[in-house]
Amino acid sequence: MKKQQLPQQNKTIKGAELKRLVKLTSFEREAGSAGFKAIAGIDEAGRGPLAGPVVAAACIIPHDVYFCHVNDSKQLSPELREKLFAEITSHSAVSIGVGIICQKEIDRVNIYQATILAMLKAIEALSMLPDYLLVDGLMFPHPTIPCRKIIKGDTLSQSIAAASVIAKVTRDRIMTDYDVEWPQYGFKQHKGYATRQHLAAIKEHGPCPLHRLSFEPIKETKDAEQLSFFECS
Repeated sequence: MKKQQLPQQNKTIKGAELKRLVKLTSFEREAGSAGFKAIAGIDEAGRGPLAGPVVAAACIIPHDVYFCHVNDSKQLSPELREKLFAEITSHSAVSIGVGIICQKEIDRVNIYQATILAMLKAIEALSMLPDYLLVDGLMFPHPTIPCRKIIKGDTLSQSIAAASVIAKVTRDRIMTDYDVEWPQYGFKQHKGYATRQHLAAIKEHGPCPLHRLSFEPIKETKDAEQLSFFECS
């Protein structure tokens, strides 16, 4: 097998990390060998929480660009996620798109359809149109672009891993901002997930306009119907 060569800007990546990154781009290289030129990795953050939006990101990384330590965002520390977010978003050769669907729309269409809508928005926000999609764990029904579903893709594909970092950091920042408006729920700490702290706050204060009213146990609360008229901010 021909040894994978790194361009000059990546010469500092060596040893085990170099081997990992070469392996992490195998799906991208396979698609490139099939003739595809703009291969976008797609991932989302926020399908499971009780509050806040679902955020999707799409990322096209040139074949000769590598990001040291990139991985599934859930396996990275907040500090490393922020560092990678800055590196990926500031790289002039990388195309990034983000799509955000708010909790009101999630309640209207369901979380699966909202995730698809967020991914479509992310693709539309790219600076170039991809001709192939690598999607983490989801068969994405794009009308014109071929898609490959990769189970645990955020640990197997650099472009999906990068998208997972972009989506996670973007959503975490949104939830941290919301914590200022609704400090009683602790959104800065749990980001809307069903932690013991969050469930206790819902029990004490009832849901707020940021909560997903179609999700248990929110829809069982007496205040859920009263919040149905709130629009996304």
